Amino acid sequence: MWNFARIAASSLRGSRRLSTAIPGPCIVHKRGADILHDPWFNKDTGFPYTERDRLGLRGLLPPRVISFEHQYDRFMQSYRSLERNTRNEPEGVSSLSKWRILNRLHDRNETLYYRVLIDNIKDFAPIIYTPTVGLVCQNYSGLFRRPRGMYFSAKDKGEMMSMIYNWPAQQVDMIVLTDGSRILGLGDLGVQGIGIPIGKLDMYVAAAGINPQRILPVMLDVGTNNQKLLEDRLYLGLRQPRLEGEEYLEIVDEFMEAVFTRWPKAIVQFEDFQFKWAFETLQRYRTRFCMFNDDIQGTAGVALAGLLGTVRAQGRPLADFVKQKIVVVGAGSAGLGVLKQAVQAVSRMAGNSEAAANSQFYLLDKDGLVTKARKNLDSAAAPFAKDPGDINGLVEGANLLEVVRKVRPHVLLGLSGVGGIFNEEVLKAMRESDSPKPAIFAMSNPTNNAECSAADAFKHAGENIAFASGSPFANVDLGTLSSYWCFSCMEGFLSGS
Repeated sequence: MWNFARIAASSLRGSRRLSTAIPGPCIVHKRGADILHDPWFNKDTGFPYTERDRLGLRGLLPPRVISFEHQYDRFMQSYRSLERNTRNEPEGVSSLSKWRILNRLHDRNETLYYRVLIDNIKDFAPIIYTPTVGLVCQNYSGLFRRPRGMYFSAKDKGEMMSMIYNWPAQQVDMIVLTDGSRILGLGDLGVQGIGIPIGKLDMYVAAAGINPQRILPVMLDVGTNNQKLLEDRLYLGLRQPRLEGEEYLEIVDEFMEAVFTRWPKAIVQFEDFQFKWAFETLQRYRTRFCMFNDDIQGTAGVALAGLLGTVRAQGRPLADFVKQKIVVVGAGSAGLGVLKQAVQAVSRMAGNSEAAANSQFYLLDKDGLVTKARKNLDSAAAPFAKDPGDINGLVEGANLLEVVRKVRPHVLLGLSGVGGIFNEEVLKAMRESDSPKPAIFAMSNPTNNAECSAADAFKHAGENIAFASGSPFANVDLGTLSSYWCFSCMEGFLSGS
């Protein structure tokens, strides 16, 4: 039998060693059509006659034996043909068509699916994850063909400890969990948010070498407040408003206890939880279980790496990071997570308190600049609120353009989810930055929710900038500009030469 873990390990041998590699052949406890219907064991027409006889497959497949390599080539030819045929279609139609052909392969033959992803990660990352995954989630109930992962709902209260043993894998290393309450920048998508954990884990397998037999995408369905979904006859989730307060936390508590009872060494990644539950659950579980919140901690880690990279791009020593003036637009879980991580980094590098480190940072939300003069100031944003006496020329609620013109920041970082908020005026104002090479981070996704495009950033802010984004943009050709393709979670970095 083909074994993906062995294939992945052999392809990466010499560069890294995968602890998840499975030695030796795998044991199959199925026969006949059951094997062909199981994507883990199915090899399509690749079964040699000895295996067809031993596994009861003779007569269930066409007579010709086609190698793994031949099947790989055939799929890629089909994909390239689809690419050509949909070239003139709207981008959304083309992207969903590509997702469908990959999803059908995933349903049929997981070994071949992951081999295709590994070898073509640059082409397929935008299809299996952002920006296409946003379209998939919005239309998931209509696209649904085969269940993937596990679904725990409010109706399963009291049953989760037994339910967790319904998952067939004996070991699970990585779980990505969402409640669908804040999917990318698209809001509450309820059970349709399962597309995010599926896509994220596929990225982990293809790009990080995690064993695909030891991953688990999970949807925690506690209802939805999206009236459009509640009225959709195809909607697959609970038709009820979201649970709140203790009722909500009781469901999450029960799930976490069940998971870590069966798999005590697993990692649970909380993904796309709405603001009020993202911080609450992180504080509730971080000292009890092996878990993290990707929006607060994962995005913050990658953003901090980008911010430090910006200092280097400016030709300055890393120690100068403490002098960078940074404007953060967006006070949600991701924005505050990035801000907290950056403030901690400045505090440690400068050897002073976090309160002192705050002086270099400016936070804006939907109501403008956040200061201590604000009424009903959110407790999570309070540590980063400016003292009105320290911001001469600016007032509570000052808009983005006013802040950029007055502060002249080294870095303008967006995690607002508001597409185009870095408009022409704001980008042109960045030309007056105190940095000779200012940085613009448009980190919201999917692409339509990005604060600005790469092309607009270079057009209006000038060629001598550093740019990073949370969604993919085409390369920008400005003559003297050297650019690198950038994609989800700012894993790519685009900068002027």
